[in-house]
Amino acid sequence: MSNHHLLPNHCQQLPPPPTRRPTSKLASIAPAAAFLALLAVIVIVNHGSSAWSLHREAESVGEVGGRGRAEGVSDKSSLRPFVWDDDDNVCGYNWSNAMLSWQRTAYHFQPEKNWMNDPDGPLFHKGWYHLFYQYNPDSAIWGNITWGHAVSRDLIHWLYLPFAMVPDRWFDRNGVWTGSATLLPDGQIIMLYTGDTDNYVQVQNLAYPANSSDPLLLDWVKYEQNPVMVPPDGIGLKDFRDPTTAWQGSNGPWRVIVGSKRNKTGIALVYQTSNFTRYELLDGVLHAVEGTGMWECVDFYPVSTTGSNGLDTSANGPGIKHVLKASLDDDKHDYYALGTYDPATDRWTPDNPELDVGIGLRVDYGKYYASKTFYDQSTERRILWGWVGETDSELADIKKGWASVQSIPREVLFDQKTGTNLLQRPVAEVASLRMNASEFSNIVVGPGSIEEVQIGLATQLDVTAEFEIDEESLKAEDDVDADYACGDRLGAASTRGKLGPFGLLTIADKELTEFTPVYFYITKSNGTTKTWFCTDQTRSSEANDVGRLVYGSDVPVLNDEPFSMRVLVDHSVVESFGQGGRAVITARVYPTKAIYGAAKLFLFNNATDLSVKASLKIWQLNNAFIRPFPFDQVESL
Repeated sequence: MSNHHLLPNHCQQLPPPPTRRPTSKLASIAPAAAFLALLAVIVIVNHGSSAWSLHREAESVGEVGGRGRAEGVSDKSSLRPFVWDDDDNVCGYNWSNAMLSWQRTAYHFQPEKNWMNDPDGPLFHKGWYHLFYQYNPDSAIWGNITWGHAVSRDLIHWLYLPFAMVPDRWFDRNGVWTGSATLLPDGQIIMLYTGDTDNYVQVQNLAYPANSSDPLLLDWVKYEQNPVMVPPDGIGLKDFRDPTTAWQGSNGPWRVIVGSKRNKTGIALVYQTSNFTRYELLDGVLHAVEGTGMWECVDFYPVSTTGSNGLDTSANGPGIKHVLKASLDDDKHDYYALGTYDPATDRWTPDNPELDVGIGLRVDYGKYYASKTFYDQSTERRILWGWVGETDSELADIKKGWASVQSIPREVLFDQKTGTNLLQRPVAEVASLRMNASEFSNIVVGPGSIEEVQIGLATQLDVTAEFEIDEESLKAEDDVDADYACGDRLGAASTRGKLGPFGLLTIADKELTEFTPVYFYITKSNGTTKTWFCTDQTRSSEANDVGRLVYGSDVPVLNDEPFSMRVLVDHSVVESFGQGGRAVITARVYPTKAIYGAAKLFLFNNATDLSVKASLKIWQLNNAFIRPFPFDQVESL
């Protein structure tokens, strides 16, 4: 089926909602009736466009952007690379240069230009953090995949280095794909990566630094006898990729897993090696889950159930659980599960089979994929990165000259309060970007009201927010929206429930023609409450060629906890951390009006029967220093 048959069959902008009057400082900008009128317009607009309905249909198949099914690699989705008119002409929103320039982030890592996807082989070496990444040197569209390379002293400010590896050998002629680094006890660095051969077969290759004493690791050597692993019997030639960091088994040899599938069952194959040049495929698999399809970008690492530090990948024993994570090629999401690893049998068992890999918890409920962790031995942290792809059209990417960013590095910990979740939080170094702070305490946001938070420029923010609710109202309700889920309702933030939604409107213009809500929604069934944490993009942009999904999940809120969120706003990226990072949502937004000085921040409460009290602390964030490495100034770095 050709692409445009799944897409809007004409180029149409969504009609704008009515103009809203200006707001006053932290005062209700509209009575409940006017607020409801706005929400009614939102629902009518979103449901009234046939183009929009078809757009949603296309997104439901595979979201906007992703990793290409045909090649089994990181590629922009073929579902909607462009928007088409009735005459099969490519068309799209008339983006101005100012709009496109505003979309470039200020403190998220991204190359100077062109396409980027998966993070590769992150590590800490001789005072420098190293990030490698999938990169196309020639275009803002996927292809010619090369390993870009950058270094940082603090995970925030980055210096671009020359390419680490390019597709120049038969065993990676069609792409130097995703890989992982392993640091050996003697100081050696081992890099295993997937190569797409000259015959389009996925194989695993070995590379290592030409000079491991070089802090910048500028030169890499590909092992002459590559590949070191090839697809075994029963595995498709294009279903074998993305080796993990290795860990040392109790009997001496090292283990590494590679993602694959058998029919529709996702699997993690286990290999054993003593020298990293010869590998033995062990019997069975580390783990498998029926119906989850191809597992790529697998990750496997320990977390402490009692301590607050990260663990080396080889750690095992009492007080440790193991995380198994897979990126599902079929739905382009990252899933994880907590469980127990048996080193004697090389098997992993989930704590809760109902929350197994691919059917339970997600690393991030938004636009986020191909994540990878590493152990930072300098600070004893487990650090996580993820690829944040675009949800606009390729036409827009080509015009702006770049595509994709990396998420803010996150520290990963076991949630000792719930025992069932990971916690993710932005690395502490983000605080180095904080400038002036604003604090607001005990702001009462009544049912059906909205309040502007007067902070000035709202395009680069670090926001912490806590919400207290009226417990009497909560107790008075018996069954409330028991069937609610974030992504099930178009325009979920405009839905009026008895106990939600309430939260923040980010990247909003003053008239509220564009805004991206981050919010909580409380439901109740048989006396038991459930809290949802969501992000709604249905009104994030007036452009016709961007994604408008509602993201999110339920999140545990314990009895002694307020409803809390931390939100990082960086132009076209909004990363939201609910309840200390039990649930995380990354959104890409492309406003046409809420840009530069026009971007505002609001509090809102769309509940009908619940009053909330909000306390906020908000920092403006400075730009990160990201530029080419100054080789003529090495001594000063």
